[in-house]
Amino acid sequence: MSERSLIFPSAEYRSRIDRLQREMSASRLDALLLTTPADIFYVTGFLTRFWESPARPWFIVVPSSGAPIAVIPRIGADLMGRTWVKDIRTWDAPNPDDDGVSLLSDTIAGVTGPSARIGIPSGLETHTRMPLADLRKVEQLIAPRTFVDGTSAIQRVREIKTEAEISKIKAICQIADRAFARVPEFATIGRPLDRVFRDFQIALLDEGADWVSYVAGGAEQDGYGDVISPAGPTPLEAGDVLMLDTGAVRDGYFCDFDRNFSLGPVSDATRKAHHGLWQATDDLMSELRPGMLACDAHHILSDSLIRYGAKPSGGRFGHGLGINLTEWPSFSPVDRTPLRENMVLTIEPGAWVTEDRILVHEENIVLRANGCELLSERAPYDMPEIG
Repeated sequence: MSERSLIFPSAEYRSRIDRLQREMSASRLDALLLTTPADIFYVTGFLTRFWESPARPWFIVVPSSGAPIAVIPRIGADLMGRTWVKDIRTWDAPNPDDDGVSLLSDTIAGVTGPSARIGIPSGLETHTRMPLADLRKVEQLIAPRTFVDGTSAIQRVREIKTEAEISKIKAICQIADRAFARVPEFATIGRPLDRVFRDFQIALLDEGADWVSYVAGGAEQDGYGDVISPAGPTPLEAGDVLMLDTGAVRDGYFCDFDRNFSLGPVSDATRKAHHGLWQATDDLMSELRPGMLACDAHHILSDSLIRYGAKPSGGRFGHGLGINLTEWPSFSPVDRTPLRENMVLTIEPGAWVTEDRILVHEENIVLRANGCELLSERAPYDMPEIG
C-alpha cells in the first residue's frame, strides 16, 4: 500500500519535489524558499483556511536534494504532521521579536553552503508572504548566501498538471456544472441580484464544493458593464443578461468558468455576440496545440470573433488554472509563454454587445498532445432563456 498524505499519496509530492529540484539545478539554485499558501500546498498538501489570518508567516525550504523542510508556527504542527513532510520545525507565533527569522535562517544555513543561491519567487504573479523587514533580516543572517529570483523553477513545474491534479480540477468543474444547471430555479425576474449570488454559492456548496472563494458577474440589459463587481440588491428585469462566474474549490483545486442566462427572450444583438463567442471558443479548441504560444490563443480568438461579426473586448482571453483561481500564462497579445501538454487553461473571450455592454464566455480545458479536452461541460450554443 502506498504511503498516504493529505489530498494525494506521498508519491505525488515526491515527484513534484524531484521536478522542482531538476528545475532548481537548471537555474543554479541551492535551495528554494516558498512562503505562499498555493506554493506550500503544492509541495506538502497542507490545506487550511487559516491562511485568512495574516498574523503568522509560514515557510517551506526545498533543498537541492532531499525532502522539504517545514518552518512553521506551532499551531500548524499537527496538520503539517499529517502530510508527507517529516522535518517540521516550529516556533511560538506570533512573536514580534523573532517571528521565525532565526529558525528560518538556521534552517537555510544548515542545508546550503556559504556561497549558496537561495531562490525565492519574485516575478510576475508572485509575492512573499512575510514582513519585508523580516526578509531583510534573514538575508543578513544567511550572508554571504544570497536570495535570487526563483520564479521560473516553481512556475515551470506547477504549470504542468499531473493526471491526479487534472482529476481534481475536473471534479470541481462537474460540481460547478451541476450548480449552474440549478440557476433557473432561483434566478427569476424580480429576484434581487445579491440574493441570486447567495443562492448560487449555496448551490455550489450543496453540490459538493468545499468553499467558494470567488463569485462575480452582473445583470443588465443585453449584457453587463463589468465582470468583477459585487452584487447589489437590484431586482432582475426582463431583458437582462445574467452572468455568473465562479472560482469554487474542492480539495484545494479551483474551477473558473462562467455561464450567461437571458431573463426572457434574447435580443438580436446579444444573440449575435453570444454565437460569436461560442464559435470563437470552438475554433480555438480545434486549433490549440502544445508548442503554440499564449499570444497565439489570443490572436485566434480575436480573429474568430471578428470573422463571426463580433467586436472583441479588451484584456486577456484566458489564463492558467489550478491551485490558484488564475495562474500563468495569460492569453494576451504580449504573453509568449510556450503552451505545453497537460496545462490546464481557461478559454475566456469577451465581446462588445453595445458601446457599454459586454458578454464573456468561459470554459476550462486541459491541453493534450492532440488538442483540447473539456473539463467543464460545454455551454449551449444558444443562450438559455429563463422565464
